[in-house]
Amino acid sequence: MDKRSIVGYILIGLVLVFYFYYNQPTEEQIRAQQELAETQRRESLRKDSIMMAEEMKKQAQVNNTGSFFYNVLRGENRNVTIENSKIKADISTYGGRVASVTVKDYMGQDGNPLVLFDSKDKIKVTEENKDLNGSNTVNFHFKSNLADRNINTNELFFTPVNVTDSSVTMRLDFKEGGRYIDFNYSLKSDSYMMDLEIVAHNMNDIISNDKVDITWKQFMRQLEPGYDFEQRFSSVTYKLAGDDTDYLSEMTDDNEKFKEDFTWIAYKNQFFSSIMIAGDKFSDVDIKSEIIQKDKGLLKRCTSKMQTPFDPTGGEPTALQFYFGPNKFDILKESNALVASSDNEPDLHEIIYFGWPIVRWINRFFIMPLFDVLSGFGLNMGIVLILLTLIVKVIVYPFTKKSYVSSAKMRALKPYIDEINAKYPKPEDALKKQQETMGLYQKYGASPMGGCLPMFIQMPVFIALFNFVPNAIELRQQSFLWAHDLSSYDAILSWDTNIWPIGNHLSLFCLLFCVTQLLNTYYTSKMQPSMGGSPEMEQQQKMMRWMMYIMPIMFFFMFNEYSSGLNFYYFVSTLMSVFIFIYLRRAVKEDELLKKMEAYAESNKSNPAKQSNMMSRLEALQEQQKRLEEERDRIRKERKNKKQ
Repeated sequence: MDKRSIVGYILIGLVLVFYFYYNQPTEEQIRAQQELAETQRRESLRKDSIMMAEEMKKQAQVNNTGSFFYNVLRGENRNVTIENSKIKADISTYGGRVASVTVKDYMGQDGNPLVLFDSKDKIKVTEENKDLNGSNTVNFHFKSNLADRNINTNELFFTPVNVTDSSVTMRLDFKEGGRYIDFNYSLKSDSYMMDLEIVAHNMNDIISNDKVDITWKQFMRQLEPGYDFEQRFSSVTYKLAGDDTDYLSEMTDDNEKFKEDFTWIAYKNQFFSSIMIAGDKFSDVDIKSEIIQKDKGLLKRCTSKMQTPFDPTGGEPTALQFYFGPNKFDILKESNALVASSDNEPDLHEIIYFGWPIVRWINRFFIMPLFDVLSGFGLNMGIVLILLTLIVKVIVYPFTKKSYVSSAKMRALKPYIDEINAKYPKPEDALKKQQETMGLYQKYGASPMGGCLPMFIQMPVFIALFNFVPNAIELRQQSFLWAHDLSSYDAILSWDTNIWPIGNHLSLFCLLFCVTQLLNTYYTSKMQPSMGGSPEMEQQQKMMRWMMYIMPIMFFFMFNEYSSGLNFYYFVSTLMSVFIFIYLRRAVKEDELLKKMEAYAESNKSNPAKQSNMMSRLEALQEQQKRLEEERDRIRKERKNKKQ
């Protein structure tokens, strides 16, 4: 070995020694690694102990319940798949329940068919959900005459029989005296509906009650990108038998108990729902919704407890139905015909909240049909929203113009109003000033409230669209310009840390909407006349104008999490409003308008009926003022006499 090789090996050795010395962990890092390893070890032991305790519990149940439960307390936990053209469902042999559902014609965020819930979902084990195997569990509790236990299906094993592509019978076979309970699952053709019939065989001497208790638990998955926005439109929704639908709070934990009968209960995401429908009503219903914190991939933990009739003799099956599918109005309405409920009007489509009655009617009979027609042309959904906004603006344009003209009249009369304000500067002359101002309005055919009524008429339309756009599943996963999904926010900038109150992204359509809203506020404030009057009134008007400018800034923080489709609609709508105001300001000449008003006032002079009507109102106001002043004088004298 020559000297160069020796020197090279020495240098390599020194580099390695320096590397290992430099990269060796500090004492703090070593302690942190030891603590992490100890925490992981304890967590592993805890999970192992839970599993061991459950196994011991099951074995103890087998040993202590004799031969009757022997065959159903042990078995193989596997799924049997049934499907049609719309959904695929896995029915588990453990509990005989629907373990997972895949909606075939809608895509999840991973690009695969959407999974509504799954038996593979990893749910943290707690005391409240220790019986949950996956994110969906249904337990049927039958009271028995046995001394040691009742029948709870969520802890028993079923045997699949009569398996076809779209149906399966899950049999809870006790193998004693031919006693068993059949759960007959079947999917309707080309539908999101699933039927379930529960039939007892030779169980009348075992089951002691004519009702079965049902506990339905589900961890509602986050199916859309925006947690906060989807949370606002996800809820436990229900329908009272023969009555309207209602829902628990979306934004807080909520729990309700009912004595009324129910037709169905739904765990509703923004665009998809799991609905359990009673064949013969649910009674003694207790429903609960709990919010799950962000970044868990889940939205809510939903729990429903209820009863429904059950015939232990097997003469009359207990019928239930499930809807696993999209919150699409037409599909839900068509599914009503497939519901075999004692309630003649199941109203599954009412699960979609379109607002208060008048707003709901506008959505159902105007906005939604118009949207369906426009989307039926195969246009991009962004173009559909533009056309929808344009048509709505054209329809409400007469009201917008009337509101503008009314404000223009008030601006034209401002010199006359200033004269009246100067004539009555004292506060005690306020009523006289009001009387003369009203007389001026009456004389020239103007009204300070003339611009309010047209705006009030337009408001239900705008509120209707506010409720419609977030519920339009047609916008889901539809791209437009830079927005990848019009049902979610369009983040042009995003970051890891949540910054209150912006969140972790910046929505460009929201920003554009707020900017155009500032422009709209600018033109609107220009349109509003200054009423003058006392310094206090002028200060109030300034405060109102400042509030109008602050609102768009508040909108940014409110709508940054909202769907890009909704923000885009508001952006286009507000931009059109700005153009309309610019057009009306040029089209409506205030000097010409004042000439028409003066001509109107001149014509009223020769109309005794109008004059007398106006004078009688003024006289009534003056008489009222006189009575008020007399009453004040009387009260002052009484107080003065009491002091003396």
